[in-house]
Parts: sequence; C-alpha cells; structure tokens
Amino acid sequence: MNILLIDHYGGSESMGMEYRPYYLGREWVAGGHRVTIVAASFSHLRKRQPTVDSDLISTEEEGVRFRWVRTGRYRGNGLGRVGNMLTFVSKLYAFADRIAREERPDVVICSSTYPLDIYPGARIAARCGAQLVFEVHDLWPLTPMLLGGYSAAHPYIRLLQRAEDWAYRRADKVVSILPLASSYMTGRGMAPCKFVHIPNGVRVATLQEGGEGLPLPETVVSRIRQERERGRFLVGYAGGMNDSNAVAMIVEAASLLASEPLTFILVGEGVNTHALAAAAQSRSLTNFHLMGAIPKQSVPKFLAEMDALTMTWWRSPLYRYGVSPNKIFDYMLAARPIVQACDAANDLVTDAGCGITVPSEDTAAYADALLRMCRMPLVERIRMGRSGRHYVLERHDYRILAARFLSALAGALRTAPEPDSVALSNPASAS
Repeated sequence: MNILLIDHYGGSESMGMEYRPYYLGREWVAGGHRVTIVAASFSHLRKRQPTVDSDLISTEEEGVRFRWVRTGRYRGNGLGRVGNMLTFVSKLYAFADRIAREERPDVVICSSTYPLDIYPGARIAARCGAQLVFEVHDLWPLTPMLLGGYSAAHPYIRLLQRAEDWAYRRADKVVSILPLASSYMTGRGMAPCKFVHIPNGVRVATLQEGGEGLPLPETVVSRIRQERERGRFLVGYAGGMNDSNAVAMIVEAASLLASEPLTFILVGEGVNTHALAAAAQSRSLTNFHLMGAIPKQSVPKFLAEMDALTMTWWRSPLYRYGVSPNKIFDYMLAARPIVQACDAANDLVTDAGCGITVPSEDTAAYADALLRMCRMPLVERIRMGRSGRHYVLERHDYRILAARFLSALAGALRTAPEPDSVALSNPASAS
C-alpha cells in the first residue's frame, strides 16, 4: 500500500515532535508499505528544522519519506502561527495535483492538529481514487474555544468549524486518539460507521534498538544524587511547561508538602517555565526543581531514576471525550507508579492499576495522594509499576497500533473512481 500522510507538524526522533506519524510510518514501512509524510518546513514543536531550499523537496529517515512545504518561522500562538498554517494549507492545495501525480497514493491521511488540511488532502485523494482518512488528535475548533477562550463567532473559529464538519462528511474513515469522541463527531455530521479509535502509544522497538539511550545531563544526575543523599522520595515529571499542562498544581503541592521527605524534579520546557520558577522561588521551595529540557533519548533513564511519576490536568469539558497523552504511556513503560490529577472520561491509570487518580484542581487531594504514594510499601509500588508496563506493552506498542490502523483502512478500501472524476471546491468556498 502507498500511504501519504499529511501532518503540518510531522517530525521524527532526530528532529523532535511530533512523533506519532513517524512511529506509525516506520511500522508500516517495516510491513512492506510505502510511506510519505508531507509536513511544513518549520514547526515550533521541533528541536531541529529540516534544511529546505524549495517546496516539496524530499528527505528520508528510517525508510519514511518526508516532503517539505516551505513555511515561515514564528513564535508563540499569535498571528505568525496562523500565517504559517495558512501558508502550508494554501501551498498544499496548489501542489495537490502535482503530489497526486508524483505519489499516486492508495490512502491519504489528513493528520494535522487543525482540520484545514482536509481540503488539499481530499483533492489529492480524488485525483488518485485514493481512500481519504481524517485523523483527529484534538477536537478543533472546540479545543481553542474551550482552552483558549475563542468565541464561536470568531472568523478563524468559523473557518475551522466549516473544515471540521466538511471532513466528517467527506472522509471515508475518521480516526481519533480520543476514545469517546464519536458522539461529538456524529453530532457534526459524521456517519457512526466511519469512527475508529487508535490511541497514542510508545514505540517499544525504538527503545530496544537504542540500548541504554543517551546519558542524563550532569546537572540532572547531580540533582538526583543530592536528593538521594538527603533521603528524599523523588517524584518526576517529563513534559511541557505550557498552559495546557497544569504544572502550577505541582508547585502548589510542593508547597503543601514542604515539610515531608518528598522532592519534585521536572524536565521539559515551555512558555510557563519562568513563571513556574518564580512561583517556586517566591515560596522558598527546596523540594521543587526545574531542570530544563533533556534529549528525548534520555527521558527513559530519567523516569527510571524516579520513585513515582506525576501529571496534572486542568478541569475542562473538553476531556469528556477522553484523553490519550503520550507521557502517560512513557510513564507506564518506565514501570513506575503514577499519581495524576485528572477528570477525563477515561482513566488510564486506574484501568492499568498503576497508580492513584484524584480530581483535577484539587490540590489538597493531590498532595495527599502523593504523600500516600511516598509512604506506600515498596513492594506495592513495584506491583503498580509492573502493572502499568504490562498494560502499555499489551495495548499501546506502535506495532500493535499501526496494525490496527491498517486493519481499519482495509475494511474501508473502495473501488477507485476515474482520476479527476470527483469535483472539489477550493478551501475558500467548500461547505
């Protein structure tokens, strides 16, 4: 099968996030399929950007081809990022016939966070008689409306809403990482038979191939050693320091637990890093340490050095459709017990029997759960950690998820129409 996957933010292990298309692609290539990812030349999620001199130049990593659309650089979530999105989508639409002619895909997967890529994706699929798949990471425009405070009447939101509704009607399959999103999607016009749930996961083969991975930075090693010498119970966090992650709740818990033998060590970076550091400093906390970003290949070693791992969520109606966070699967794979504050419709930690879940934004309950974990017998914490590892290996290895994805596609493959036989509106006029 020849698979074309469109993901504005597509990355790889060497470039950085996002990883899902690449991990799925590697598994499909290993199974004998041809995979090409079309992505923007600049993404704020990547640590390293590709060198792109012209549109649609191709590169390759581990058998996965990338074709790059040149876009401008930006910072933050302002107009620069919106301009980057619109450049990517408009160029992709302009190049759609060329991509269809050169790639001849059997399947076109539209997988950017926002839904606007469905228009050029549908045009490519129509020109080749290919199956069209709409993959939903987050529910846009619902996510920026609920988390960013945008009005439904905002022109940008209306543009996104029109694209989302069109995608649900037009796509042959709708793949979602959110387990309970079907009810929302059918309310926007999707036929229920189109829905397929394929969650996030971990690529176990990558860890096996990488051996010990990269060593931890000396600053992190030194901090862990100092806290161990103090006889501390170490709680780790690995992830972004951004608005979407309620890391401020960890600062509050550290303040409540200042007199207990428990230390928080956090790795990662984001727009809220300085604010979190200032909040910890204002409380004179000695049990809360921000260590900055570390290489992805070092994260498993960091997680393994911790006694327990944690993550926190804001309370939001968005999570009634479920969650599938990458970091929870990395945590489980590390075989460490987890304490999370979360009110989502699904509870992966409880399902796996690998930790404690308390309500979002209930700092007292969160701090109490952390203290209970600290005082729990080691044998019980080991049991929890092993349960989480078993759960993720059985259900969330990307080898398993990639096979499930292809199985869903196989059930929907249709007879190809004649090329150019499907009329498509352009992005400005589609409805």
